[in-house]
Amino acid sequence: MILGYATLYQADASETALPDAKAARELLAQKRPDIISRLEARILSVSNNEATRNYLDVALLGTARLGLRHGSFGSDFHHYHNEDHVLDLAERRLGRMMDQCGLDAMPSEDWLALVLFSACHDLRQRETKDAPGPVGGNEAASISETFRILDACGFNQITDRSIYVALELMIAGSTFDPRLSEASPDTANLTGGALARSLGLWLDGVKPAWRQDHDARRGERLGRMAADIDTANVGEAFSLLGRSALQLAEEQLMRRHLNPEQPESAQQALNFLSYGQQHYFFDLHRFSSREAERVFGPQKLANSEKVRSTSAALTDHFQSLSAANGRAVMDTFATLCAKA
Repeated sequence: MILGYATLYQADASETALPDAKAARELLAQKRPDIISRLEARILSVSNNEATRNYLDVALLGTARLGLRHGSFGSDFHHYHNEDHVLDLAERRLGRMMDQCGLDAMPSEDWLALVLFSACHDLRQRETKDAPGPVGGNEAASISETFRILDACGFNQITDRSIYVALELMIAGSTFDPRLSEASPDTANLTGGALARSLGLWLDGVKPAWRQDHDARRGERLGRMAADIDTANVGEAFSLLGRSALQLAEEQLMRRHLNPEQPESAQQALNFLSYGQQHYFFDLHRFSSREAERVFGPQKLANSEKVRSTSAALTDHFQSLSAANGRAVMDTFATLCAKA
């Protein structure tokens, strides 16, 4: 479509194992039947027409693939990027935005695109090949797979171009750069964090005609909302923010091949849950859409002092008492969050 990533990344064993929505439904019915009813309820809350089934099929296939590849249905469990992350976005965060903005704030197709983003944006988490430009390899591979999912669920790249372009730009914009760096021709990301805030700037350089493309303009706008929903833990109840931090800490240790029960994991966990949380919350995160800032901004403001105090208390605690391992750090962080 716009970025040309559709053929860069090929199908893997998880795609072969779950080739279509029927296979996804069978797996979910066996492992997590609640996911079927919950995603169906979310989609029906937006629209109920002949096309609704295709949207539901995409959401179920994307969620089942994520659960098989990186969730509790397979052998490479990720504590944050798993099937429950889909529900965090599609149910809780998107539901909050729908409630506060009102369904009439956008066409139903836009809300449905955000549901599909929730299910498909993190499909791949183990890619080693980067994509051209600032889009991450995981995100580019997820775009490729999402196109194949859309094809398998009854969408057509010509007559339904708008949903392909929207998901392409939404997933691309969810690329999250943890660095604070000056912009370059490769990054076009002035402040780190979600690419969505700088996606239009990058497109101006590589695809100058994109602003004349209605589907691309829509995709860029939805991309800013999608990135905000993806990072809206900053604007949720502090208990939920703390829970997501712990999940990400555990996942990061796993990705670094550090056992949380072993002493060598202690410093990594401490860095992530103290300085790392402050860096994410205050330096990297910025809302990209007016809608999300209105919905989640007040709670982010309320969380700010708790982030500072919890980070400081965690650091102080382990200055006087060496951490035995990463688990000890995470347990202490959980206790501090509960008291905040």
